[in-house]
Amino acid sequence: MRILITGGAGFLGSHLCDKLLAQGHEVICLDNLFTGSKANIAHLADNPNFEFVRHDVIDPYKYEVDQIYNLACPASPPHYQFNPIKTTKTSVMGAINCLGLAKRVKARVFQASTSEVYGDPSVHPQPESYWGNVNPIGRRSCYDEGKRVAETLFFDYHRENKVDIRIVRIFNTYGPRMHPNDGRVVSNFIVQALKGIDLTIYGDGQQTRSFCYVDDLLEGFVRLMNQTETVGPVNIGNPGEFTMLELAEQVLKLTKSKSRIVHKPLPADDPKQRRPDITLAKKYLKWEPKVQLAEGLKKTITYFKTKV
Repeated sequence: MRILITGGAGFLGSHLCDKLLAQGHEVICLDNLFTGSKANIAHLADNPNFEFVRHDVIDPYKYEVDQIYNLACPASPPHYQFNPIKTTKTSVMGAINCLGLAKRVKARVFQASTSEVYGDPSVHPQPESYWGNVNPIGRRSCYDEGKRVAETLFFDYHRENKVDIRIVRIFNTYGPRMHPNDGRVVSNFIVQALKGIDLTIYGDGQQTRSFCYVDDLLEGFVRLMNQTETVGPVNIGNPGEFTMLELAEQVLKLTKSKSRIVHKPLPADDPKQRRPDITLAKKYLKWEPKVQLAEGLKKTITYFKTKV
């Protein structure tokens, strides 16, 4: 197939380019390089089935393709809060342009949504049926509400125009090619540990997250995209739950770092718990994560040793 990936030079997008090319598809990678990087896709430059196009999804684009994966959007708090209006535009106008193209060329279209649509959840773990607890006017709202509106648009195009959609809700994911300064907890801890500086924990460190290794996540993407039983949304993430303190201690152990753990005030609207209910992924995709946290962290640390 001929497949378009928006945000294809980013952390997840570049790994998806690799996976789809390895399966024999043609891949067009569309990215404005705001948080993506040419370094992530440099190894694909000579592949005759790969094409890179520098373009912002806020502006319309036209390609004849069979499938579209819409991954374009800054996804870490420092990046999406850097220009919050632009973040909302990327999610909303990006979805409209993506869906317009899918409608015109009759392509199946995939939306990379997020566990952030659940906000600071009052239900634990979070099933897809949970509507969320989101602050619509907070610092994180540009991302949370942008992704919620994108899901709305996908379903409205599906109902009104019969566009063939798939929606995944991504929970915390980590692995090689994460941006060293993206502010996400795994990359933060690893970079701090490798530099021998204090590991920063916000609050008491008892807030929890679930960490899914990138290879597991992308397997879920492709399985969702290539089945016809559900359009989603489907949670993809690792139901193994760890406190921030537990993660920090694992990183210190694996890096053999002498860094200390220090505590800072908790940011506004920071979720206290995050863990996916993956019942639907197991049912429809026969999917569950395989990579254990320690194994995934080792691979990620090996990558960051070349960057720090």
